[in-house]
Amino acid sequence: MDQWLRNTNVVKVIALIIGIMLWAVVHMEDSALPGSGGTGVREEQITNVSVTPKYDSSQFFVETIEPSQVVLTITGKDSALKKAMSISNYSVELDLTKVGKGEHIMPLTPVGFPANVTVKVSPSSAKVIIDEKSNKQMPVTVNVTGIPAVGLKAGQPIVKPNRVTVTMPSGSIDAVESVRADVNVEKAQAPVSSKVRLAAYDKDGKVLEMAAINPAVVEVEVPITSPFTTVPLQLKLVGEPPKGFSVASLVQNTDKVTVYGPQDVLNRLEYYEGPSINLADLKEEKEYALSLDIPPRPKVTQVDPAKVEVKISIVASATKTLEQVPLSIVGQNDGFDTKVVLPESGKINLSVEGAPALLEKVKVQDVQAILDVSNLPPGRHELPVTLNLPTFIKKGAGQEFKATVEISGKQDAAAKASSVAKQQ
Repeated sequence: MDQWLRNTNVVKVIALIIGIMLWAVVHMEDSALPGSGGTGVREEQITNVSVTPKYDSSQFFVETIEPSQVVLTITGKDSALKKAMSISNYSVELDLTKVGKGEHIMPLTPVGFPANVTVKVSPSSAKVIIDEKSNKQMPVTVNVTGIPAVGLKAGQPIVKPNRVTVTMPSGSIDAVESVRADVNVEKAQAPVSSKVRLAAYDKDGKVLEMAAINPAVVEVEVPITSPFTTVPLQLKLVGEPPKGFSVASLVQNTDKVTVYGPQDVLNRLEYYEGPSINLADLKEEKEYALSLDIPPRPKVTQVDPAKVEVKISIVASATKTLEQVPLSIVGQNDGFDTKVVLPESGKINLSVEGAPALLEKVKVQDVQAILDVSNLPPGRHELPVTLNLPTFIKKGAGQEFKATVEISGKQDAAAKASSVAKQQ
């Protein structure tokens, strides 16, 4: 072996063999694929590559791109091809920066590939429809679903912010009917708070997928409380101011209250009786400012507000006579005729007392003078006159009215009328 290596001819032969082998290895990389003609170049395909539009998104809206996906054919030497295929941040770009609203056919450009490969896009162009953007301010509505725990009720949702901006193609902006957030309160025992993604809907309740909403997420809180209802607050006025004084005005700072309690109790509420005010205690000509607690009622758990502020103005009284106030009969039996026989006119003259400003407006038709004949038998009956007067107007002192009515059967009345006719 050592003798061979000392032989220069042998060394030359070995060097030649090694050189030939190295040449073969290097050129094997460049050997052509079958059918390539021996050029050392091959190709690969990438399918379903999405088209990326390049445009001013603050001004325009891309409605459609056809096709939205393309095929890339990449050609190059094996080493360059392998490198190109390993790239992940490539794209196919549709440059729309120099066109505006309308329909366009634009070339597609591969971006992000090395220079030593050739990239072919198929198809090489795309049809695009561009529209201008339009904005619309919309309130946020909350759709509360589910039923809270037994005995509780979902209150009015609180939304922050409660108005948002909807962006759509100008041709579709009028289709936006509402912007809604859905919140589920199923079996909730406490207020439900959450961040909710918004959706825009058309008049048929379908989601408008193209709508961009800013902000896209809002904070919603749905109070969970006892059942409640809002009803008028009615003060209980007792008595009248002393003689010579009258109420000129009574103003309360709230005329409604929210009442919380069992639903069956709330269903029966037409109004809520507030605190009592004894007008007989107001003995001076002045304005009274009262802060009164609104009293609780059986089974009512809460009343909001809990207080009512009342201002009452007391002034010196004036008097006025209302002449010819007609007497009205109530409680008549359909089988009888009833008429007033005393006074013969069926009317009275009534003196009333009140604050001058209120008294000036009172007319005869504002007063009811009532005779109640309920359950009375035929015959003559003397009855007290019940007076219904406008608020803060009272009957003048020293007046007691009575009237006589006659009740008769309708047949008797007809016979009597016939007898009178015969005598004539």
